[in-house]
Amino acid sequence: MKDNPLLADSGLPRFDRIEVQDVVPGVREMLRTARGLLEDLESSGTPTWDGLIRPLEEIDRLFEHGWSPVTHLFAVRNSPELRAAYETVLSEVVDFGLSIGQSRPIYDLLTRIRTDNAWSNLDVGRQRIIEQRILAADLAGIGLAGAQRDRFNEVERELSELSTTFSNNVLDATKAFSLIITNPADAAGLPGNLRQLMAQSFNDHREPSQAVASPENGPWRVTLDAPVYTPFMQHCRNRSMREHVYRAYITRASTGECNNTQIISRALRLRREKAELLGFATFACVSLARKMAPDVDSVDEMLETLRSAAWDAAGQEMQDIEAMDLGHEQSGPIEHWDVAFRAERLREQRFDFTDEELRPYFPLERVLDGLFGLAQRLFGITVVAADGAAPVWHGDVRFFHINDESGEHIASFYLDPSSRPDDKRSGAWMDECLGRRHIGKTMQLPVAHLVCNGTPPVGQQPSLLTFREVETLFHEFGHGLQHMLTTVDDADAAGINGVEWDAVELPSQFMENWCYHKSTLLGLTRHYETGEPLPADLFQKLCRARTFRAGSQMLRQIQFGMIDMELHSRFDPDGDESAFDVQKRISEKTSTLPVLPENRFLCSFQHIFAGGYAAGYYSYQWARVLSADAFSAFEEAGLDNQHAVAQAGRRFRDTVLALGGSLHPLDIFRTFRGRDAQVDALLRHSGLTPPAPC
Repeated sequence: MKDNPLLADSGLPRFDRIEVQDVVPGVREMLRTARGLLEDLESSGTPTWDGLIRPLEEIDRLFEHGWSPVTHLFAVRNSPELRAAYETVLSEVVDFGLSIGQSRPIYDLLTRIRTDNAWSNLDVGRQRIIEQRILAADLAGIGLAGAQRDRFNEVERELSELSTTFSNNVLDATKAFSLIITNPADAAGLPGNLRQLMAQSFNDHREPSQAVASPENGPWRVTLDAPVYTPFMQHCRNRSMREHVYRAYITRASTGECNNTQIISRALRLRREKAELLGFATFACVSLARKMAPDVDSVDEMLETLRSAAWDAAGQEMQDIEAMDLGHEQSGPIEHWDVAFRAERLREQRFDFTDEELRPYFPLERVLDGLFGLAQRLFGITVVAADGAAPVWHGDVRFFHINDESGEHIASFYLDPSSRPDDKRSGAWMDECLGRRHIGKTMQLPVAHLVCNGTPPVGQQPSLLTFREVETLFHEFGHGLQHMLTTVDDADAAGINGVEWDAVELPSQFMENWCYHKSTLLGLTRHYETGEPLPADLFQKLCRARTFRAGSQMLRQIQFGMIDMELHSRFDPDGDESAFDVQKRISEKTSTLPVLPENRFLCSFQHIFAGGYAAGYYSYQWARVLSADAFSAFEEAGLDNQHAVAQAGRRFRDTVLALGGSLHPLDIFRTFRGRDAQVDALLRHSGLTPPAPC
């Protein structure tokens, strides 16, 4: 047992040594130790920072080393064996979380600190930590007793299990679908990179009796994984094939063994019951108790303001693609599976470039060089490759150190950049590996996981990213910067810890803006074969196309946010209306094309049913207001004024990125910007008001 890598108490996770058979005994031994520490603290803790919070941090460290690596591998190296081990101990982990959250001795000590005369001696950050731990206990059912507490705990356990099953079903449903194209005529119009990717996918899954596929002659394997699905829908000329793939995509995890329909209904009922047990009117109220937005009405008002601003533009965008004459094969009323195809043709006509023209200029390594160069100019940090310095979970994974202006090592991060649909969760995310915290007399440096699902290398060709994948990389790096550049020494407020959820997207969305800054973008492009930078005319076309279909894209995000909030506030899971009825009703005012009756996208909506965004998806738009206004400070300084930009960058680093959860996000934003956020910049960046010069 002592050799179990999950029982290490220092250093980086031993991803090279962690095996499935380590999970159950390792996690159970970790829980045994944690229970002992909790019992000691409940009996001998004192109402002081060192007598209560420090010991609680020691318990947190056990999970940082013993549970976090398991949850990470569950997302990036999923397997039936790992699932079984994970699910074996999941309820035990949830039970411990409930026991510490519902510990009356701990709660009493926390409240005594708050009422003690020494309270005023604590800085604002530590006061926030105490307040947030008390609130977390309140939301964990500390006020419940007897049968109510027992039922609350049952609800929490089941919700955790449902979340895991939901995520597994989406992964399995995505992996289960494939369409094999054998006729070269059906592959006409598909970009070369996509042909390579689909041919490689066929070869990875072919039977021994089948011939090896080639990009030129096929066969080609179509999947629902984003690097294949998105360009396929944009470029496939065979309308019936587009329809087949589209219908498969919108019905993922809604039938058969992977059906999430009942999980959605059950989760919504349990969340409502949880809210009622806690004394809240709705689950949305529970969610908003720890967010910036004061109430559901405020969220509704924000979403409706943006919806109204985007509606007319989206309607005109749909009329524009409907008016296109693409010949007999693409004639007839426009359908959902036509939108991406027609929109791409319109963009080609209007701006005279395609996504595939850009892709060769964005090899991953060059994009990383440009991104890291930008970080150095803005924030004074240096990113240094450290491959081999840390064990990794896959050969594609990179490891980097971050040094400050003096050359001192201050943080590190893993980068897992490419799609692996057979065992890796879809989407992109940043997660903590290690947090900044005191361990004795030393400071543990923060380490982040940056995970994307970009286009992988194909044969001898390097990973060539779409422009959207470049934006996603910048986005996740922004999250990572807030985790890694924190200067807060208390773990509960360091990095993203303690940051209200509807503010946590500020740094990530802020970083995306730099993808449209000329010198930044040209600095991260090099044609993978010729070494030439992106031609100036292509940059201008890209810049002009920035707000192409921006109204439709904004409506899509608002639709998700409105559906989420409706399901968790006004929707009655036991009423006559189903969750899919809600989806249809909200879509009528957020989509210019009526939703198909069989659309079941909710069954793959992992953000709210298997992630942390339940009654919180609006956060993306809430934070976009903050991030756009933050970037406008750089615009006002002059984006090509290196000295002014560096000054603004250091100010952003020393406030938004450094202060984490030690202050309220509004106070941090005001310190950076000198005022409250305004919506004007977001509307301008979205093309819904006159744009600034590009």
